[in-house]
Amino acid sequence: MKHFHTIKTNTKDLFAISADDFKWSFDGKWVSFLATPTASWSNDSNTLCVISSKGDDFQAVGKMLWYKDWMKWAPSADQLAFISGEGRFFVENKKTTIADMPVINQQKQYTPKGYVDLDLAWFSPNEIIVARAIENKEWDEGPVPTMFTSLYVIDIKSEDQTQITFPHDGDLDIDPQIVGDYLTWFRKASGKNKGDVYMKDGLKGKERIFLKDVDEAPVFFYQK
Repeated sequence: MKHFHTIKTNTKDLFAISADDFKWSFDGKWVSFLATPTASWSNDSNTLCVISSKGDDFQAVGKMLWYKDWMKWAPSADQLAFISGEGRFFVENKKTTIADMPVINQQKQYTPKGYVDLDLAWFSPNEIIVARAIENKEWDEGPVPTMFTSLYVIDIKSEDQTQITFPHDGDLDIDPQIVGDYLTWFRKASGKNKGDVYMKDGLKGKERIFLKDVDEAPVFFYQK
């Protein structure tokens, strides 16, 4: 075991007491992770960081919540997609963002004004699936409103964005996952703990139920 890198923290630019959720880029040149502050603070904001495999290039990418599925490397490029934004409630300020390595200042947000993205998955080198809902800036207090998400595909080259799932009123589509050429997601009714796992072959295939009445989406293992 040998020393790799020391993160210099301060309360102004980067404050953290731990680092977790390490993920390697496809070629192993970069690793991303979350630098997490103290308990209450971490509910509202964490710092997404990247460091080179040699430990000599450290960069703070942006602020986000502590959901590890909200940051994912592209399948064949040094591009890191994440949902940026601070604040523990999902009602606003959650934007799909892509950072190109190594110059993290080259970042682009893809979430349209008036919407929030609450999960993401790479479908192809140029396409990202996001779970998207209409933002709710009117909410101020009381029970936190349910964000009724549907799945959208974002073409990061053309910047075209298309809705690809259409849950019924009161339902929400969450947890998109890619298994080979298949897209899967979890659909449940608001206020219900159980739901159904749906899947479709590609983005234009016909959706069908894969698993009924389950607690949550399964973890898929796929060997290329």
